Amino acid sequence: MKENKLAELSMDFSVDIINLVKHLKSNHESIISNQIGRSGTSIGANIREAQYAQGKKDFISKLEIALKEANETGYWLELLRKTNYIDEQSFKSLSAKCTSLRVMLIASCRTAKENVK
Repeated sequence: MKENKLAELSMDFSVDIINLVKHLKSNHESIISNQIGRSGTSIGANIREAQYAQGKKDFISKLEIALKEANETGYWLELLRKTNYIDEQSFKSLSAKCTSLRVMLIASCRTAKENVK
């Protein structure tokens, strides 16, 4: 059940990131938009891959990669805010979603690791 919620939230976040990238590219920002586009959509892709993992270690590995991508995405969001490419409200909204994903991924990784023991 938790993984389904995680997959759903990551898909919604990916849509938000794609819309952000469209906005950034319309303002001729291509360096950060390419980076955040890759890391932000990779979160959900790795969560989706984890659903059909080849075992517990593979499952954990995919979730840990998703967590790293979420952390990177948080960095790009901060940079976009500090360079005034996004406003404070957009930053807070996207950052909160990204943080929620990280919290859920951390909890999922811990649970999965405990179940391996």
